[in-house]
Amino acid sequence: MIAAIKSPGANTRGLLAYLYGPGRHDEHLDPHIVAGFAMLGMPDPGRNPDATLTQLARHLNEPVRLRNSEFGRKVTGHVWHCPVRAAPEDRHLSDAEWADIAQRIVEAAGIAPPGDDLACRWIAVRHADDHIHILATTVREDGRRPKLHDSGIRVGDACRQIETDYGLRQLKKGDRTAGRRPTQAEMYKAERLGWEQTSRDWLQDRIRAAIPHAGSAEELLAYLEADGIAIKARRGPSGDLLGYAAGRPGDLNKDGEQIFHPGGKIAPDLTLPKLKARLETTEPEEHPTARRERPTTPWHEATDALDILHVGMADDTHTQAHIIALGDLIEATAQNAPSHFHAELRAASRAFARAQRSQVRAENQAAHALRKAARDIAHTVTGPDGSALAALLAALVWATIVAARWHEARSHNQQTEAARQTLHHLQNAADHALMPVVDNLAARKPTDQASRTLAHDVHAAVPDHADRILADPGWPALATVLADAEAGGHKPHQLLKEAAAQRELTTARQPARVLITRIQHTSRNPAPNLRAEAARRTTTMRVSVTGLKADETQPAPPSFTVGPKHRPRL
Repeated sequence: MIAAIKSPGANTRGLLAYLYGPGRHDEHLDPHIVAGFAMLGMPDPGRNPDATLTQLARHLNEPVRLRNSEFGRKVTGHVWHCPVRAAPEDRHLSDAEWADIAQRIVEAAGIAPPGDDLACRWIAVRHADDHIHILATTVREDGRRPKLHDSGIRVGDACRQIETDYGLRQLKKGDRTAGRRPTQAEMYKAERLGWEQTSRDWLQDRIRAAIPHAGSAEELLAYLEADGIAIKARRGPSGDLLGYAAGRPGDLNKDGEQIFHPGGKIAPDLTLPKLKARLETTEPEEHPTARRERPTTPWHEATDALDILHVGMADDTHTQAHIIALGDLIEATAQNAPSHFHAELRAASRAFARAQRSQVRAENQAAHALRKAARDIAHTVTGPDGSALAALLAALVWATIVAARWHEARSHNQQTEAARQTLHHLQNAADHALMPVVDNLAARKPTDQASRTLAHDVHAAVPDHADRILADPGWPALATVLADAEAGGHKPHQLLKEAAAQRELTTARQPARVLITRIQHTSRNPAPNLRAEAARRTTTMRVSVTGLKADETQPAPPSFTVGPKHRPRL
């Protein structure tokens, strides 16, 4: 059940005319009052042919009129409007049940607190089977204004309890991080102009698509302007950016002027301060001795960066930052993946926008590597090869699972559901990307003897999942990956243990496929030459034993940085 409190209005009779009228598409049937502040003597034009809308409006407005005459100053925004709608699959509710629901909602909102005889005047009008409209005038009988601060939160809590009590569809509890729903006026305008999205939804998609391309708020606004979006920046005397609003081309008011929407009203996380915190992080200094161990592309770098997400799960502020950056990476991937992946990946990006927002403060500096990976993909002109895309999508699937579990553990219900919706789209894309890779690998599977040897490695490395892995249709392809890695100097047993440690296999639908992408990615790193390394160390020891003078210097032996994923196999 959804109760959507509208912006305050000033025309009681105008709203009544809509509630009792035929509707824009003749959808209003049998409008009548089901509940009110005092049903006795209430003029109901839906049931009493002698009652008029003007009489009903005057009846509701009486406290407003008295206050205006006493204070000599007109009350503004005194019309409170809250449609309450049941889910399509909910059972039919009677007038008596809707009356009880309306009473509970006005009590929760503060319109008519329980036992308060001097509360506001209100009515609930039903003109359809599945919803009612509650209208109240926000001046109490004693002339005071009601306390409506945080009424939306209280009404939402009341709706969750009503769902339980009436056996209706259970919705998730809100946490004040959701975006604003489109108003009826916005939806009708989009329909009239032939737009698939309202202006605010359209602008939100464009701004999120631009974020991976920008390194600062100024760059973001410049990118949006270059994309044809109207931008109105607010600046201080020094020229510093203080705020912004964006407008959709063609979205004009009655005077033909461009309509602008402030960033915070487009989405809660698109305010200027939050965008600055998200974009303007300093790059951590790279250690001077660090060097890359293999040729790499933005797609491989992104897969490496995703491993950071579940490493820092102990710190909520770091995890929240990584989840925000994960959304940027999904969006960048959607923009630059081959065209036949666009539909699923764009749907994943839109769904994950809700999972990016929570009440946890984000330490954005912690997610620099992931954000840089998203930016590199957004700026690359080279598309991924099949195995690189499959590895990245598999890593995105696992990162989204990690994000969903983190949200679920903290009772972030809306975000958990959004992450699960994202996961559905990412899994479809990952399966699609991996299919040709698996087919090509399976076509050159190792000999039966080699496969048996590799199966033994599977039992030794991951005994708890060995039977599922070997029964997986992807096992022949995994055997090929392990044989290729062994030919490159790697140990299959060690690669399997590392891959299983990076991604638990209990929840994996196809464990062999999960291991394929992980091992392919890891085995790109050249295997260490253990004999050469041992010889180098022996030579160094001999030199030190023969006694170098203190002031003599020798060239430092070649060194390499060993990360947690790329340690020598012993």
